[in-house]
Amino acid sequence: MRSDREQAVFEAGIKLGALYHQWVGTPISRKSAASVERAIEQAVVLQPFVEEITVRLDRNLMTENAFGYSELSGLMFDVEIITRVGFTYCHARLAPENGYPLMRIVECNELTGISHN
Repeated sequence: MRSDREQAVFEAGIKLGALYHQWVGTPISRKSAASVERAIEQAVVLQPFVEEITVRLDRNLMTENAFGYSELSGLMFDVEIITRVGFTYCHARLAPENGYPLMRIVECNELTGISHN
């Protein structure tokens, strides 16, 4: 049986991996980037265990082809996601690191008690 922490980490990783492979190659321009960011966020947040997601696309990497658009690449992503399983929260990120679109766990926290003042 997996712990809530293991499941929260798994959920964050699988969501980032699916997001990456689903959206890379999408036609995009600087003009359409904001709507694509929102579409990705709105799609991913519907999935189980996702508490929050923020998607930013690097518009500086969007070089238009002869038809006026670019293709979304992994290096354009800056994504932060928070998943929750039980009382465990996992914060993960997809962002460029050393020229590679790296996915990593930022931190995991378990809420153990509530303080009443």
